[in-house]
Amino acid sequence: MSKLSKQDRKRARQREKKSFRQAMVKELREHKSSFIVFYTLRLLVIVIFVRQLFNGGYESAFYCALAYLLLYVPSWIQVKFHIELPPALEITVLCFIYAAEVLGEVNAFYVVVPHWDTMLHTLNGFLAAAVGFAMVVLLNDDERLTFDLSPVFLALVAFCFSMTIGVLWEFFEFGMDWFFHTDMQRDTVVSAIYSASLDATRSNKVVAMQGIQEVLVNGESLGLGGYLDIGLIDTMKDLFVNFIGAAVFSVTGFFYAKSKGKKRTAAQGFVPSRKTADRDYLNQAREKNADKPES
Repeated sequence: MSKLSKQDRKRARQREKKSFRQAMVKELREHKSSFIVFYTLRLLVIVIFVRQLFNGGYESAFYCALAYLLLYVPSWIQVKFHIELPPALEITVLCFIYAAEVLGEVNAFYVVVPHWDTMLHTLNGFLAAAVGFAMVVLLNDDERLTFDLSPVFLALVAFCFSMTIGVLWEFFEFGMDWFFHTDMQRDTVVSAIYSASLDATRSNKVVAMQGIQEVLVNGESLGLGGYLDIGLIDTMKDLFVNFIGAAVFSVTGFFYAKSKGKKRTAAQGFVPSRKTADRDYLNQAREKNADKPES
């Protein structure tokens, strides 16, 4: 009896895996626009991955492999949690992954393209606010009460969620720099310092050191034409642009919620919804496979 029970559980797991794979295939092809973007980016990632392997760029190849897996995440989320992502949101997430991992890391856009990091952090603030907004809506079990929540409350949750994600990411960057000696918190060259630490009288007066043109470390010039700020300016800039992205979505989300989803705003194309029965491919695959006799 125990043996049969184990066999039944094994067959159930196999049916579930098969159903999930079938649902993923359908999900990837659901929207023509996101389907084209997904396969185009996936092809580019594969080509760059192969090129990096031939050139011995194994770290870059790792980023390509990571990007390849992350490209499947939007579809996986939709199937796993029975959520419908609007094409605009799905395409933006796919492009964000490619821009951050492949263009930013592999092709060094963070270094060679001005404000590339700033652009991505702004977009991240917008997307994270959309996720926070959607979580409140989707976690509300009674669909009739979805917009009975105050629009101000929804906008505030979206904003706070986005800023929390931004802060946690900066914690991650600091941790990577501190423990693994990376340079995720990019340094900034400045020409002036204002610090009470320079006050010889120790009376907490701010001393200004302006017009810095050269800094010596262990007797050697850094050759940067100024003082090297270690990550602080970059961190605050990232949080500020995250704030801007979060604020933009929160404002548009407020009007979206106030109109009960009827008024067209920038939030409309970025708010996920629950899947309807005709688009719930996982349940459809489960029902189809359940009807098939065991081989």
